[in-house]
Amino acid sequence: MLSLHTNTASLSGQNALTSTNKALSTSLTRLSTGYRVNSAMDDAAGLQIATRLNAQTRGMAVAQRNTQNGISMMQTAEGAFAEVTNILLRQKDLLTEGATASTTQEDRVALQAEYDALGLELSNIIRNTSFGGTELFSDGSSVTGTGGLLSSTALTFQIGASSGETMAVNTQADLTALTTALAAVSSNFTTAAAGAELGTTTTTVANGNLADLDAALTAVGKFRSTLGAASNRLEHVFNNLGNMSLNTQAASGRIMDVDYASESANMTTKQMLMQAGTSMLKQSNSMSQLALSLLQ
Repeated sequence: MLSLHTNTASLSGQNALTSTNKALSTSLTRLSTGYRVNSAMDDAAGLQIATRLNAQTRGMAVAQRNTQNGISMMQTAEGAFAEVTNILLRQKDLLTEGATASTTQEDRVALQAEYDALGLELSNIIRNTSFGGTELFSDGSSVTGTGGLLSSTALTFQIGASSGETMAVNTQADLTALTTALAAVSSNFTTAAAGAELGTTTTTVANGNLADLDAALTAVGKFRSTLGAASNRLEHVFNNLGNMSLNTQAASGRIMDVDYASESANMTTKQMLMQAGTSMLKQSNSMSQLALSLLQ
């Protein structure tokens, strides 16, 4: 129907242009931001899934840092006891030398002086080794293995994004046994043993303390093995978290990220439709002139 009041062709063209312009605007937004989903209107369900995946990914990233910090703490402690092992081995050398009859009393005085100095350093290591400003083995006031991080009943590491993903490490018993063994080695290790004759002062004492040195070395080795096992587990946790994080981020990207090849082609199509629609709208607006030509 040819009408002056209602131009159906023009209205149809305007509607098509509006729809095409909206689609073109969406394509331009996606290409500008790099995201396929820029609001919940774009993909409500997809946005909800991607948000959950993103929360898991971020949690795992923090958990990976937790595992590395835990390993660093364990390595700090293990490094300290590597030096304790060296001290104990040197003390055993001194005891062995002092236990033989060919060593004179003057020699034993010199041996005892070094032995006592090493005992003081054992105490210093246990009292003052710290990580992040917190003592690892004691509270600094004693060497009884209390008050430090590793003297607690259990260390709990958060190794995942959910509440159930934790790892407990219990070093309390091993640390208590270790400090007891060290106290039996040197009177300078703890003030509780002050005055006791522990060292190389006589052949009999030196020989008797060799067994205490062996027990201390065993206790140190057991404690270091506990730390090493925990560190190895944390390393495996880190690797597994990396694998999970990689695949979770890939899944989130498939939902949220725009496919530039597809979206660029879509934008080109919409631009061509806009040009064609604009041209046709111009043509439709001239149709009312046909009605006027009938009145001439």
